[in-house]
Amino acid sequence: MKKTFHSLYLLLPALLFISSCGNSDQKKGPAGADQVQAYPVFAVAPQSTTLGTDYPATLEGIQNVDIRPKVDGFIEKIYVDEGATVKKGQLLFSINAPQYEQMVRTANAAISSAEADVNAAQLQVNKTKPLVEKDIISKYDLDAAQLTLQSRKAALAQARAELVNAKTNLGYTRITSPVDGVIGSIPFKTGSLVSPTGAEPLTTVSNISRVYAYFSLNEKQLLDFSNTYNGKTLAEQMKNIPAVSLVLADGTIYAQNGKIESINGLINTNTGSASLRATFSNPSMILRSGASAAVRIPQHLDNAILIPQKSTTDLQGKKFVYVVDGQGIVKNTEVQIMEITKGNFYVATRGIKAGDKIVLEGFQSLKDGATIKPEEQSTDSVYTELKK
Repeated sequence: MKKTFHSLYLLLPALLFISSCGNSDQKKGPAGADQVQAYPVFAVAPQSTTLGTDYPATLEGIQNVDIRPKVDGFIEKIYVDEGATVKKGQLLFSINAPQYEQMVRTANAAISSAEADVNAAQLQVNKTKPLVEKDIISKYDLDAAQLTLQSRKAALAQARAELVNAKTNLGYTRITSPVDGVIGSIPFKTGSLVSPTGAEPLTTVSNISRVYAYFSLNEKQLLDFSNTYNGKTLAEQMKNIPAVSLVLADGTIYAQNGKIESINGLINTNTGSASLRATFSNPSMILRSGASAAVRIPQHLDNAILIPQKSTTDLQGKKFVYVVDGQGIVKNTEVQIMEITKGNFYVATRGIKAGDKIVLEGFQSLKDGATIKPEEQSTDSVYTELKK
């Protein structure tokens, strides 16, 4: 009996050790499973920002003048090259049209003949007048002589008018630029036969000291546009539209800002859009007619709620963010946003407010209603991009 009791006494420490090891393992399990994961969060703060909406545009100079011949003939010489800058009155083309030189010579000869006829008629009047005064011949002869003189003077005036017309036609053989501008393409070469009835102009001179940028807004955009700016009439609203910028084909911003000066009051039934025109100064002549660009219209917002795009998830075309409450519990919350973005930020219009804390990123495995350990991020660091 004593031997049995002694054996149990020796086994007791071993049993107690095994039991303590088992209890230790059980405590570790639940503690590991209940560990709360940390996520970066930040507090939403209202921001003042300016949004820009881009609209594709086509550029045109304030004047695009087709240069066409006014007389038939062959191009004798071309004095300019494509892309050259020209001044008003500068010679562009000369046309070989000898018939107009001949018309000038003929008109000069006709004038000489008419002047001789006038002189002869004047002599007859001078000869007839004293004879009538002396009753040697009848007054009828004087009246006839004076009518002949009047007819000869009319013929002289007509000859002089024909000379002016001939010189004008001859002047049309030298074609000058009607405006300051830039020469477009020149499809004709020296020796080409040209005519006023030709379908194609000799060239086009574009006055690009200022440039028009034409772009369109659909009906909805036009209504939003009208509601954005104050004014009872369209003219008043245009005065309140801020200066617009021009995005060039290479993505750079043109140095000069422009102004929207015209909005077509009619909506095109074929396209469902209305045409607008913005004007830009072009002192360096960088902008050219026919070029493509985009008009960027700014919209300033005060106290806007901006959220990083990386902080949102998409579900059936809707945007959601994880909002964190004071106990660290997250709620998957729908937010409504504007179509226009500010860089990598959305502008939220509903769903969250200033002061709400949302999960910044890394929430792919996060579930609605889960508890997290918030790691506060500086609001300034989140919105640093907006200040660039």
